[in-house]
Amino acid sequence: MDEVFKALGDGSRRRLLDSLNARNGQTLRELCAGLDMVRQSVSKHLAVLEAANLITTVRRGREKLHYLNAEPINAIAERWISRYDRERVHALADLKNVLEDTAMDGNAFVYTTYIRTTPERLWRGLTDPEFTRRYWGVKFGTDWAAGSPMVWKEGGQETVHPEQVVIEFDPHRRLAYTWHTFTPEWAQANGIDGETLAKLSAERRSKVAFDIEDLGDSGTVKLTVVHDGFEAGSTARQMIQHGWPALVSGLKTLLETGDTLPQPQPQ
Repeated sequence: MDEVFKALGDGSRRRLLDSLNARNGQTLRELCAGLDMVRQSVSKHLAVLEAANLITTVRRGREKLHYLNAEPINAIAERWISRYDRERVHALADLKNVLEDTAMDGNAFVYTTYIRTTPERLWRGLTDPEFTRRYWGVKFGTDWAAGSPMVWKEGGQETVHPEQVVIEFDPHRRLAYTWHTFTPEWAQANGIDGETLAKLSAERRSKVAFDIEDLGDSGTVKLTVVHDGFEAGSTARQMIQHGWPALVSGLKTLLETGDTLPQPQPQ
């Protein structure tokens, strides 16, 4: 938290966050173009923001793209807002909402967290049905080979579609797959009304990727979730930006403590 507050205390770094808030997924060159700072200064400020986990980076070919990351703001909000009068930290809550509601470049949602575990256990947490059931309520029916179909088993229902497939499967390093079909059965089980279901069904299918980085002797693993492929103004994009922080927090808690977080009621 000290690093987060220190990073937010500098006006130049706040302007960088504002720039990413306006258009996420920018390269260093693009960020420099919008600010009255030399490239070296921007790089130093970005390093501070990345060290505080306020931004995360994703490689796309030869380019390094910078994204806002809501995880540390979520952590601060949970630590402080629950203990003090909300009005006293109104600005902090507003910042949390801005970061969570950001429409990222290509409408991608990027979320990075650090978990005290091993890459092997984290991999099990993402793929083993007994793990996913505990923090997600979902079991995946698949052999996990690239191109293989995936069956989503949730709430006594099975969602099957030929476009639900595994995209990448690199054990302990990277996993990617297409998102599930929005069916009437899924909507009923999750309290989704007919109008929202119609909007979801009309959108193109998105995909999610999990990148795992072993931080060595620290006993900590870096997990980056990238969910993209959304259309502009996507209803699914608005929904998953609130769902992923809760899911990742549940996974983190399970791996670090052996316990699960209480399951929230569908809204």
